[in-house]
Amino acid sequence: MRAARRIEPLATLPVFFDLAGKRVAMTGGGAGAAWKAELLAAAGADVVLDVLADEIGEEMAALLIAGPAAGSLTHRDRPWSLDSFAGAALAVGDCDTDASAQAFFCAARAAGVPVNVIDKPAFCEFRFGTIVNRSPAVIGISTDGAAPILGQAIRRRIETLLPRALSGWAALAATVRGEVMARLDAGPRRRSFWENFSSRAFTGRAPDLADTAALSALVDGLAASPEAGGRVTLVGAGPGEAELLTLKAVRALQAADVILFDDLVSDEILELARREAKRMLVGKRAARESCRQEDINALMIQFAKAGKHVVRLKSGDVGVFGRAGEEIEALKAENIPVAIVPGITAASALAAGFGVSLTHRDRATQVRFVTGHSKKGGLPDDLDWHALADDHATTVFYMGGRMAPKIAEMLIAHGLPASTPVAVAANISRADETRGTGHLQDLGAIVARIGVDRPILIGVGRVFADCVDTLDVASENPSRQEARGSA
Repeated sequence: MRAARRIEPLATLPVFFDLAGKRVAMTGGGAGAAWKAELLAAAGADVVLDVLADEIGEEMAALLIAGPAAGSLTHRDRPWSLDSFAGAALAVGDCDTDASAQAFFCAARAAGVPVNVIDKPAFCEFRFGTIVNRSPAVIGISTDGAAPILGQAIRRRIETLLPRALSGWAALAATVRGEVMARLDAGPRRRSFWENFSSRAFTGRAPDLADTAALSALVDGLAASPEAGGRVTLVGAGPGEAELLTLKAVRALQAADVILFDDLVSDEILELARREAKRMLVGKRAARESCRQEDINALMIQFAKAGKHVVRLKSGDVGVFGRAGEEIEALKAENIPVAIVPGITAASALAAGFGVSLTHRDRATQVRFVTGHSKKGGLPDDLDWHALADDHATTVFYMGGRMAPKIAEMLIAHGLPASTPVAVAANISRADETRGTGHLQDLGAIVARIGVDRPILIGVGRVFADCVDTLDVASENPSRQEARGSA
C-alpha cells in the first residue's frame, strides 16, 4: 500500500538565508537595484555596488547618501568585472538587456555565486519573495514569479493579521526559549506555554516587564504542575458566515486543544480551527435533544483542569443570549482562567442582510434585543409589552420562531400598529438563508412559510419599511429564498 504524501510538490523551495556580515556583489543603478540593495543591507549584508556613477538613478543616489538602516552599501565607480564576485555570498544585477544579463549571470555562476538578475527570471537562480517584516519574525511569499500582484495581495492580507508589536514579542521569545526548553518537557506543557505566549503576542501591544514576569511565573507553574496551563476562551462565532469571524476568534480556534461548539456553528468556521483540536458538539436547540448546560460546564472544567486550552464556540455573540454568564460563574468557581472573544450578533447580520440601519435616526431612537424563548419553552412571563410596543424603536426577537403569532398578538394588543413593518430571517448569512418581510399582522404566517424549526430572527420596527415593498435584489446569493407577507 502506497504511503500518503507528507507534502505536495513545491514550485520553489522557501529558504531563509543568513546574510549578516556577508558580501553581496551587485550592479545596476535603477530603482529596482536600489530596492534590492536596501533589502539586502537590511538583512545585514555588506553590499558592494559596481556601477558607473552616471548610471545611478535618484533612488540609488538617495540611498547612498543616507545609507541603509543596517549592513553596509559601498559604491565603486566602475563596471562589474570577474573579480566583483570574489568572496561573495550572493550576486544581484540590474541589467538593461538580455545580453548584459546573460553575461552577469554566467560570470556569477562560474564563480560559484548564486545569482539573481532583477526582472529577468531566465537569469535567476533564486528569487526575492514578497515580505512581511516583523523581524525577527519574517514571512516570505512567493508565486514563483507567475503572479506578483497576487503575492502582494497575500502580503496585505497577512499584514492585517500580524500586529506591528509582534517584532518585540519575537525578540522576547528568543530570550525565554532557553529556559522553556530546559524546564518544560516537550509536549503539552511546553505547547501550553507557547500558546499562552502567542496569545499575548497578538494583543497588539509591545511586551513590557509585567509580561516578562508573568511568563516567568507561567514557566514556574507549568514546571510544577501540568494543569497550570488550563484555560477557557468563550468565542463568538458570529451569525454563520466564516468571513464574519473576528481575527481574534480565528487565532483562538487555531490555538485550541478542545473545541466545544454549538449546533449552529458552520462547518466552514470549524475548518479554520487547529487540525489536532478535539471537537465536540454541545449544541442546544429548541424541541430537540440537547446537551444540558450543567454537562457543558462540567466538560469545560474537566478539560481545563487537564491543562487544556478549551474554546467554547458559540454562534453569534458570546454575550447575547448565549448563557455565557452561567459558564463564567462555573469556571471562576473552579479558579479556571476565562477570556471572552466577542462575535457579531445575529441582529447585526439581520440588518446587513436587509440593508438597513437598526437605529435609523428618522425611524428609531433605540434598539432592543429580546429573547422569544424562556426556560419553560414559551415567551418569558416578565416581558414589558407596553414598553416593547414602541413605534420609535427597533425590536429584534431571538429564538422567537414558535412564538411569532403570540409576539404579534401581544405587540398589537399593547398599541403597536398592525401595519408595523417586520423582517424575518432564518439561517442568517448562510448559503441557505431565507428572508421574509411584511407587516406585524402577518408575522405568524411569514414565519410559518420560512419554517419554525429553523433558527429564526424577527425584526420589528419602522426601519424595515423599505424592505416590505422591495425584493432583496442586492443579495449576493441568488439561491436565497423570499417569504413575503401581505401588504
